[in-house]
Amino acid sequence: MFKEEKISEISKKKKEWEETTLKKTLEKFPERKEIFKTTYNEELKRLYTPEDIKDIDYIKDIGFPGEYPFTRGVQPTMYRGRFWTMRQYAGFATAEESNKRYKYLLEQGQTGLSVAFDLPTQIGYDSDHSMSEGEVGKVGVAIDSLKDMEILFDGIPLDKVSVSMTINSTASILLSMLIAVAEKQGVEKEKLRGTIQNDILKEYIARGTYVFPPDPSMKIIVDIFEYGSKYLPKFNLISISGYHIREAGANAVQEVAFTLADGLAYVEAAIKAGLDPNVFGKNLSFFFNAHNNFIEEIAKFRAARKLWAKLMKNKFNVTNPSALRLKFHTQTAGSTLTAQQPLNNIIRVTMQALAAVLGGTQSLHTNSYDEALGLPTELSATIALRTQQIIAYESGVTETVDPFAGSYVIEALTKDIEEKAMKYIEKIEEMGGMVRAIEDGYVQKEILNSAYESQLAIENSDQIIVGVNKFKVEENHKNDSILRVDPEVEEKQKEKLRKLKQERDNELVKKNLLKLRNAAENKENIMPYILDAVKSYATLGEITDVLRDVYGEYHEAVIL
Repeated sequence: MFKEEKISEISKKKKEWEETTLKKTLEKFPERKEIFKTTYNEELKRLYTPEDIKDIDYIKDIGFPGEYPFTRGVQPTMYRGRFWTMRQYAGFATAEESNKRYKYLLEQGQTGLSVAFDLPTQIGYDSDHSMSEGEVGKVGVAIDSLKDMEILFDGIPLDKVSVSMTINSTASILLSMLIAVAEKQGVEKEKLRGTIQNDILKEYIARGTYVFPPDPSMKIIVDIFEYGSKYLPKFNLISISGYHIREAGANAVQEVAFTLADGLAYVEAAIKAGLDPNVFGKNLSFFFNAHNNFIEEIAKFRAARKLWAKLMKNKFNVTNPSALRLKFHTQTAGSTLTAQQPLNNIIRVTMQALAAVLGGTQSLHTNSYDEALGLPTELSATIALRTQQIIAYESGVTETVDPFAGSYVIEALTKDIEEKAMKYIEKIEEMGGMVRAIEDGYVQKEILNSAYESQLAIENSDQIIVGVNKFKVEENHKNDSILRVDPEVEEKQKEKLRKLKQERDNELVKKNLLKLRNAAENKENIMPYILDAVKSYATLGEITDVLRDVYGEYHEAVIL
């Protein structure tokens, strides 16, 4: 980027500055720490200059937005054309209550829905199952059947509103329900826009809402890819998620590395099944965490986009630009929110959201300030949405593409994160791929070690958390404004389920579940059979139980 003689001149001038101006300053005013570090334990330099990016080739490494390697963004005009999709992750109690919240958020200017499901729905149990007791509607909306899904999207036009669903083990079932609801609205499935998370590997790594063992789980994901490539051209068939990996304690490099390694595993599985990455690659999307270190996070997003394009091109010979682009949703970091002085979280979320925008996100959820205390209220959810709108309309950062490009520190960190993430990916490939690395506990151990180091830094006050280990005050929390789920929700949901089973055509349900069993046993694509079962009002639990019988259940091994 700079001529050699210019770099030499800058280097010489820097040494003079260090020996004179800097030395005098440090004698009078020592720095706050001996060593400043990134979250991935690399020393952060005091000053970055052109000599730190002398090996970067602008055309090859940075380039132009909308062109390979997409470091500067996936679209040529980015937010000058249109803003990112503003989503607020929401879902609680019943479909009726969640529907009201969705309509409220849309009225406030939200441009896409993001559905949170309760724990039983995530792991394939109906609300009346003994395993569901005490969990119905607590961390998301309870969906037992197509009937609930119809209520959830009542009055919400699915040809106009993009829908993201955070669902993994039971993604095939919830996607089928969405398709069925759209058809009832008169909306062709080809017009559906949105995303299903559908990322089972990170469940084994960091989150735990798995049902089936890795091999059949990967087979289901490939089935969704195959079906979606034919019938859901506008729908992202997976959201390969680094968010939960980061929430579990990973650092920025690990988040990029393990997320992209998961992505490679899905691509390889799909290619092995005979699918073309130039086709299904267009329907892949990613989901990242926006954490506290503002500069590092911007570099992280840019590095991830660049590295994925290079991996798809060099490893799988992908030539379709649409299949090379890393499109991603971002959520601000829930793990950084504090119950102490919760209003401080508004500032944290604002910084994190701004980093995501400067990093080029396609979609964004901003956490509500009270989420460390309970489910977001309408007020806190509105403030979170307004945060995005203020960044979009008032900050000025959306007026030019990739405004931090060319910053010495941003470009140096972008390259550093890319290179260190690639070393992790190469190590995982040497182990036999991501599934093997997960089964061996390698990835989990790396994250645990990083989480331990991070927690130790907080406890030793090497890392300051305002209001937690510094600037503490006596607080008298009033819990009146915290949103709580009515315990009666569970009984009401059970009653709805009992009534459904009385009114539906149970013979048709049995027939469709048997067809699903046969398809699973014969290793056919199970998506059409799940869709038929869903349309006959077979429940989520009934469908999952059929697949449990065929595929078995996964039980996590103890990592020593």
